[in-house]
Amino acid sequence: MTPIPRRSRRHLSAPAAALTQAASGGLSRRALLGTGLAAGAGVALTGCAPPPPPSGGGLTSLELPTDVSDTEKILKWANWTAYLDMNGKETKSPTLEAFMEQTGIEVTYSEDVDDNDSYYAKVAPQLRAGQSIDRDIFTLTDWMTGRVIRDQLCQPLELIQMPNVVGNLLQPLKDVSFDPGRNFSVTWQSGFAGIGYNRDKVGRELKTLDDLWADDLKGRIVVLSEFRDTAGLVMQSQGVDIDSDWGRAEFEAALDFIEEKIDEGYIRKVKGNSYMEDLTSGNAVAGITWSGDIFVLAYDTEDPSWTFTIPESGGTLWSDNLMVPITSTHRSNAQKLMDYYYDPAVAAQVAAWVNYVCPVDGAQAEMEKIDPELAESPWIFPTADFIAERNIQQFRALDADEDIEYADLWSTKVMGN
Repeated sequence: MTPIPRRSRRHLSAPAAALTQAASGGLSRRALLGTGLAAGAGVALTGCAPPPPPSGGGLTSLELPTDVSDTEKILKWANWTAYLDMNGKETKSPTLEAFMEQTGIEVTYSEDVDDNDSYYAKVAPQLRAGQSIDRDIFTLTDWMTGRVIRDQLCQPLELIQMPNVVGNLLQPLKDVSFDPGRNFSVTWQSGFAGIGYNRDKVGRELKTLDDLWADDLKGRIVVLSEFRDTAGLVMQSQGVDIDSDWGRAEFEAALDFIEEKIDEGYIRKVKGNSYMEDLTSGNAVAGITWSGDIFVLAYDTEDPSWTFTIPESGGTLWSDNLMVPITSTHRSNAQKLMDYYYDPAVAAQVAAWVNYVCPVDGAQAEMEKIDPELAESPWIFPTADFIAERNIQQFRALDADEDIEYADLWSTKVMGN
């Protein structure tokens, strides 16, 4: 069992006005020392990401709306729950407030994204029709980011206007397969899927996925609606290397198992980010969860018995990315916000609250000023050994046909229950 890192209450002062403009010429300092994500997990992110967009089209084929950022100092950002530096009792983010004060840009922040598929299903028809979705940034996971780019539903980024991103994005994340050269997306945070549970309410440690299927936990288990995490963990428990060349048979075996556990009454709900409601209310006490969410829950409920661990059979690794919808008229404002969050001091402040893997080079050094204990947290700054020893993998890339086929299977066998 890995203890939950202590969440910092301290805030950094606003970042310096002068921004770093020099691009990194090699691996980050943490990568060279073998003590950061770039040494291991970052390589995994580039090696197992979704396939690149199809050839043809490209930047010049996109019809972009007129950017009115110069005259309209506004920005609307869609993100996931518990993904910024504010707890459940607060409605304002210190870093976001500082950005608005520095730039004069009024930001509307919304926790709109509960699940990649459901959010995409809601906004994609509007974007294809050239209609506004009333958002200037949306935040989606790698595989869905690849789909959005492939479908030409986001705008290209002007990296020359984003010196912090160019200089501070961890080297292995600069040229991912689903967005070569980072023309359309920027990593927001990365994280893990594993077992989250309340140690006091469960009354014991949960070390394996099989530990969830105990009679005293029946009906008190939640699992994620993201099949790459839930099915991925089940596949690992069934002996499958999820980043290898497995096929439909292995995937269906995992879905059959999950369907069985639903039918038997062990799994209470299959949900997106709203699974947190079940854990907070006490209707569920354990499940397949995301790492940072459990750390947020422990802090917001002032209950240190909330615990996150990687099952002995392995866990999953993923990243979420910031993009500008194709119909946004505030791309310049969006780029300013993205670049602001790549200031290492700002990135460290966010990481101290969300406890997800930070993609910003230099943030670990800044974290030492906030909380030295968090600066050593493997959940925020994991080492290559940490990733390898716990068999933390990325769900292998699916081609377009597999993506449709497996999503349909998941919807029919699991989400339909």
